[in-house]
Amino acid sequence: MCNRPVLVDLNGRIATRRDMLVHLGRMGAMGAAGMGLALTPMVHTCAGELVDFIEGPPVPDIAPRQLSPHVWMIPAKDPFPTADNHGMMSNIVFVVTRDGVVVLDSGASLQIGHMVLRMIKTVTSKPVVAVFNSHFHGDHWLGNHAFAQAAGAKLPIYALDYTTEQIQGHEGPLWRSLMERWTNQSTTGTTITPPNRSTSHGQEFRFGEVTLRMHHYGQAHTKGDLTVEVVNDKVFHVGDLAMENRIANIDDGSYPGTFKTFDSLTQAGGKDALFVPCHGNPQKDLLHTYGTFLKGIWEPCQEAVKSEVPLAQAKDMVLKDPRVARRAATMLGFDSNIGKYTSLAYLEAERESF
Repeated sequence: MCNRPVLVDLNGRIATRRDMLVHLGRMGAMGAAGMGLALTPMVHTCAGELVDFIEGPPVPDIAPRQLSPHVWMIPAKDPFPTADNHGMMSNIVFVVTRDGVVVLDSGASLQIGHMVLRMIKTVTSKPVVAVFNSHFHGDHWLGNHAFAQAAGAKLPIYALDYTTEQIQGHEGPLWRSLMERWTNQSTTGTTITPPNRSTSHGQEFRFGEVTLRMHHYGQAHTKGDLTVEVVNDKVFHVGDLAMENRIANIDDGSYPGTFKTFDSLTQAGGKDALFVPCHGNPQKDLLHTYGTFLKGIWEPCQEAVKSEVPLAQAKDMVLKDPRVARRAATMLGFDSNIGKYTSLAYLEAERESF
């Protein structure tokens, strides 16, 4: 047992963590009484329990958009997390079946998960019966907390083993902390809720009349990218493997691995498949258009390494490549990331040359 001081106002209301961060900085000048706040002990409350008890503000509702007979998407209008968007920067997809609702990536916080649950109720009264996480980056799984909270520990949350290992390791606390920082504590109260079920390439799940098929072809965006195919509708939820108009984080990934995955998914889906990214709009030609852009980075770097051209010149080659140049002015995050992703391509091309 520990007695931990907690900020409350004079009416006994517990202050939010944001209140604490803002007002504690002013206490030196004003004093707690001048702000209407007092320090009061809360029995049985330790630091971790307090953080879990206090929650950030609710996320405004975003109307779902139907993509196919069974698949709906709650779109994120912003590509990066901010205080204004409460971390809502990743599309949330859900599949409505006779047996219940399956959520494909749960969002970046408890609060986003709560919003998704509200929006699901505008479409169907059926409960959420399963969640799938595409990979370990926090905007794709931190919302697990809300669904486990609503359904209980029995709710199956599926992911590849690598993804679960990363979340249970250092990536879980790291992403929870990063999201709080990026959103000015809007995601406070989110508890790390790792996947509790394992899945693998080729596995199929049946929910009512709907079949979901798992795809994983090795390291691409990360070492553990799960694509979920809604077989009935020819819809593929690709996570962050491809993005419509944002340069994707490939720090944990591989250029050749991404191209291999794109080829495999394209073959699996055929010409009528719809590919749904977590950032941007769904498109039938998403893998082709984004893959073309990535090849505009990768292939000049391959040539630079082969010709023993230094990295600085390799970047110039990338920027002049028409596949890259035509997207430079409109692609979000291009200027701040193209140097890093050129370097990553160059280093991977060097490794491949040995």
